[in-house]
Amino acid sequence: MTDDAARNELLRLRASIDNIDAALIFMLAERFRATQQVGLLKAQHAMPASDPFREEQQVARLRALAEEAHLDPEFAEKWFNFVVAEVIRHHTEAAEGR
Repeated sequence: MTDDAARNELLRLRASIDNIDAALIFMLAERFRATQQVGLLKAQHAMPASDPFREEQQVARLRALAEEAHLDPEFAEKWFNFVVAEVIRHHTEAAEGR
């Protein structure tokens, strides 16, 4: 492969990565819209912000999906824990009426 061909391939790959990143952002936004509704429902019915049993189930499910997708299950779990921490923060704020 020539240097020019390599640069063109790099640009093509980066454009693909940029598209995937954009899709991930929009999917996360959609996910947070759904979890906001969950938070409001929980707040209206005095339910706890966190559901450890559900979170355990989700971790197991996402780790299995990650393995199937040839993605490191540890990474998938870290990502999920990061997102859930933000969701719980939103749910806590909803319960406090913010």
